[in-house]
Amino acid sequence: MAVVTLITAVAATRAAGVPFRDPGNAVADRFALIGCVAFLLVVLDVVVRGRARWTRRRGVAVASALTSFYVTYLAYRNLKSIVPLLRPGDSFDRTLADVDRGLFAGHDPATLLHALLGTGIAAEVLSVVYYAFFYFVPISLVLGLVFAPRPQGGIFYALALSIDWGLGAASYYLMPALGPVYTASAAFAALPSTETSHLQAVLIRQRLGFLTDPAATGAHQGIAAFASLHTAILFTAAVAAHMLGLGRRLRIGLWALCGLTVVATVYLGWHYVVDDLAGAVIGMLALALARGLTGFEPRAARRPPKRAGLAPLPAAAAGSGRPTAGARAPEAPFAETAGERDAAEPLSRVAVAAASERPA
Repeated sequence: MAVVTLITAVAATRAAGVPFRDPGNAVADRFALIGCVAFLLVVLDVVVRGRARWTRRRGVAVASALTSFYVTYLAYRNLKSIVPLLRPGDSFDRTLADVDRGLFAGHDPATLLHALLGTGIAAEVLSVVYYAFFYFVPISLVLGLVFAPRPQGGIFYALALSIDWGLGAASYYLMPALGPVYTASAAFAALPSTETSHLQAVLIRQRLGFLTDPAATGAHQGIAAFASLHTAILFTAAVAAHMLGLGRRLRIGLWALCGLTVVATVYLGWHYVVDDLAGAVIGMLALALARGLTGFEPRAARRPPKRAGLAPLPAAAAGSGRPTAGARAPEAPFAETAGERDAAEPLSRVAVAAASERPA
């Protein structure tokens, strides 16, 4: 996924006549920070649960998944930035707004939310909810990669998030749009000043600067409404929690965060309702593609891990008190690689021999 999006982004920026870049080293700095956090969590996991889980193979898999995620994210930011250069003058805002009104019997959904929730404390709360996304993505990514009982589960989740970025970038080119707050700003004039309104002002200034001189060092624009990647990624996380067999409270919390974020995107003017619906579709596609590419099996992930202990002897050996000819020694629990199984095999043979001894 990283290679595909990177090649696409390099080709697209070249076609747009701008360099492929990381303005302000934003992605590089995030990657360095999250990489350090991941390393510290691995050390903590080794201290608490031992080194058995952290084979070289698993370490390489986690590091490559984390690196690939941020390469994909860097490519995504470049693709998003040049949408107005490759599709100049194209805007589907009116179409999306009309679809929204059609879904709500001629009413604007943001206006309905303002009337229902008010324009005071609700704006503050939903602004916090919207911002929570920026912390949720890196935290859930690193926790999934480091602490997943089986590494395949963490890699599956990381790939699904990466596919979200790729499909999201494609949707920006399919239907370029700015979003309600930029095309119908009067509808949001009554909202108080929040971190979200500050971010919206920063983004529009960056967009205007980028369009004035796209090749300038540090020039970047990050406005695109269709589809909502906030919704896509949180929907992906909520469904993945079910597929990975995570706890009930965590699953409920993820669905609550996803639902509140959908409300926030419409209330604050970032997205049309149809953007959020498209985001959910992207989330489902990302999960399906990630499952197909990794071979991840949800039933295996939901199966509770075996507890440490002696594996049952073959029936014939149990009946005779001696192991039958050709009977295999039980494999050690949690052995994930051939190397781990080989290391555990002498202990397994001792266990079989001890179990087969007759009392004096």
